[in-house]
Amino acid sequence: MTSTTSGKEVWLNPKSVQNRPVYFAIKRITDVLFSSLGLIVLSPLFLTLSLLVKFDGSRGNVFYVQERVGKNGKHFNMYKFRSMIPNAYAELDKLKSYNEVDGAMFKMKDDPRITKIGKFIRKYSLDELPQLINVIAGQMSLVGPRPPIPSEVAEYTKYDMQRLLVVPGCTGLWQVTDRNNTDFNGAVKLDIKYIQKSCFTYDMKIMFETVLVMIKPNAAY
Repeated sequence: MTSTTSGKEVWLNPKSVQNRPVYFAIKRITDVLFSSLGLIVLSPLFLTLSLLVKFDGSRGNVFYVQERVGKNGKHFNMYKFRSMIPNAYAELDKLKSYNEVDGAMFKMKDDPRITKIGKFIRKYSLDELPQLINVIAGQMSLVGPRPPIPSEVAEYTKYDMQRLLVVPGCTGLWQVTDRNNTDFNGAVKLDIKYIQKSCFTYDMKIMFETVLVMIKPNAAY
């Protein structure tokens, strides 16, 4: 895969990134098989988490559906177990001054919108499990850059837009390395590094490390 470097910025060749039919075919087959198996094996956990979220006292839906931006800027609805109060997005503007991450991303360690059970499932990334449905639907992959929300993409530079050259993932290089210990620019660089190095064995390595991070969380919140 070819790319050019200007200073510390890596510029990818879109045609080289996307013209890899064998790799993407293997990746898609792996995504469908692993996600289908995951939904079956983890069904008791899904039921348990659903009950915990439903009866946590915050009176909201079990699942949280949010519009996200995928490959080539295509929008889709992403699914998660709800970890915040029902009107969390409406409260975001009041908290933007407390953002702990520079750039087009909002992160707040002690976010008051997060529910009690939400803190637990976010720490162990259990809130992300419903995204296996998005993977089966082809909107996401098991491994790739995290899908941003439209308001974040509106602030993207041309360099940042390179994250959207591939199908977004449930997990990625950012999640198993620096996670919330880096800023937005650092996350973008990790995503571009992943796109550069992406191959079947690299994807499997990241998935394995994701399991380890779920068992022993890093900087997730």
